[in-house]
Amino acid sequence: MVLKVAIVGAGVSGLASIKCCLNEGLEPICFEKTGGIGGLWKFTEIPERRRITVYRSVITNTSKEMTCFSDFPFPEDCPNYLHHSVLLKYLGAYAEHFQLLDYIHFKTTVYSIRKHPDFTSTGQWVVHTETGGQQASDIFDAVMICSGRYAEPNLPLDSFPGIENFKGRYLHSWEYRDQKEFEGKNVLVIGAGNTGGDIASEVCRTAAKVFLSTRSGTWVLSRLAESGWPSDMVLGTRLMTYIQWLFPGCILRRMKAKIFNRWFNHENYGLVPIQSSWTPVILNDELPSCILSGAIVVKPNVKEFTETSVIFEDGTMENHIDVIIFTTGSCKLPPVSRLMSEVAKKKKTLLKMGFPIEKDSIKTSFVAYMDEIAACAGVKPNLLLLFLLDPKLAWKILCGPCTSYQYRLTGPGKWKKARSAILTEWDRVLKPLKTRATNHSPTHSMASFWFKVLGCSFLGTALVILKFSSLSWLPRLK
Repeated sequence: MVLKVAIVGAGVSGLASIKCCLNEGLEPICFEKTGGIGGLWKFTEIPERRRITVYRSVITNTSKEMTCFSDFPFPEDCPNYLHHSVLLKYLGAYAEHFQLLDYIHFKTTVYSIRKHPDFTSTGQWVVHTETGGQQASDIFDAVMICSGRYAEPNLPLDSFPGIENFKGRYLHSWEYRDQKEFEGKNVLVIGAGNTGGDIASEVCRTAAKVFLSTRSGTWVLSRLAESGWPSDMVLGTRLMTYIQWLFPGCILRRMKAKIFNRWFNHENYGLVPIQSSWTPVILNDELPSCILSGAIVVKPNVKEFTETSVIFEDGTMENHIDVIIFTTGSCKLPPVSRLMSEVAKKKKTLLKMGFPIEKDSIKTSFVAYMDEIAACAGVKPNLLLLFLLDPKLAWKILCGPCTSYQYRLTGPGKWKKARSAILTEWDRVLKPLKTRATNHSPTHSMASFWFKVLGCSFLGTALVILKFSSLSWLPRLK
C-alpha cells in the first residue's frame, strides 16, 4: 500500500518535499492556502494578514548557483543575484518540469493536525482542511510542515516602554512594499538584519531622515567579492571550512574581523558588533554609502518612546519621529525533549569554533551542516576517492563553491549531469555579464587565492603551536 504524505505549504520547501516524496514512491498531497506557489517569494501589492511576503525591490542574498535546486540549475542567462520575480518564475519552471502542480490543492487552509486515535499502532495523522468554506478531513501516514520559518510577524512592543504613547505610525516590515509612502518623513528602522538594512537604504531615498537602530551591531558585506565574483561562491567553500577548524575561536574571530573590515571600518560607521565576529552578517551594497552621505544615521538600541520622540540607550534623543518600522520576525517551534542530547553535542562543537551559544541561535557552518545531512542520506562526496579517480572534479569540490550539485554525484538521487554542472558553474556566472564584446575575456581562477589562504593558515597554525608549546621546549634549549 502506498503511504500518503500531507505537505503544508507550496513554497520552496513544499515543492522540494513533493518531488522527494514522488521519488520515494510516496503519495504526496500538498495544501496551499493561497492561489499559487512560491510562499514567501510570491509578491502581493497589498499585505495579507498571517502571510509574510517579500517587498517590491527584494533581490536574493545568495547567488543563483548557490540557490538553485541540486538537479535543476537556473537558466545560464539569469542574473547572478535574482529579483524576487525571477526566482518565482524559476520555481514555476521547477514545478512544471517535475509535474508537481498536480499534487497541490490551492486555496486550502490546514487548520488542525491531530494524531489518529490509533496513532500508537499506525503512526497516522488526521489533517483537517478548509476550502471555500467547506471543511474536510483525511488520514495521512506522515505530515511535512513546510509553512516557513517566518510564518508570523513579530511586533515586540513589550520590549519598548512608551510605545503605547507614540502618536506616529508603527508597522512591521511585512507591511512594507516600497519607499513612496515615506517621502519627507523621519523614519526609525529597528533591527539591522538583511531586511532592516535593505529597507533603511531604500527609504532614505525619499525620507527626510532615516535612523537605523541596532542592538548588537552587524558585519556588512558586499555581494561582490574579489574581482567582482559573487561573494557566497568565493567564501562558501569546503577549503574555507577546513581552514576554520585549524584555528581556535578567539583567533578566528580576529581574522574574520580583519577580513570584514577590508571594505570599510565598521567601528567608524557605528556598526561594529559588540559581541563577536559571529554576530549576523548582512549583505548590502548601499548601506555604507548611505551612512557616509548622512542619509542614514546609525543608533544604538531603543530605551523608550515618547509621543513624538525616541530615546536611545546611550541617552541620546531624536525628536519628531513620524514612522517606526520593526524588522524582527519569528515562528517558534515547540521544544522536543528527544533532541536535547543532540543539541548539547552541537553546542560543544560550536563553542569550540567560537560561535556564541544563544537561546534562539540557529547559526552553524553551512558546509559542515550540509555534509552532515548528506552523510546521513549517503550522498556526501568522497574527496579522497575523487582525487584518485577524478582530480579535476575533486579540486573543484575542495576549492570551489559548495553548490548543491555536489550532493548529486553519488548515492540516492544521483544526477548524471552533476559533474558537468560543477565544472561549468563559473561559466554560468559570466554568461549574463557578457552583454558587451571586449578584447579580453576574463576567466575565473581561485587557485592562487586559495594557495595564499592555505599558506597563511599553515603558518598561523605553526605560530599558534609554537606559542603554546614554548614554555615546555625552551628550557631544553638552554
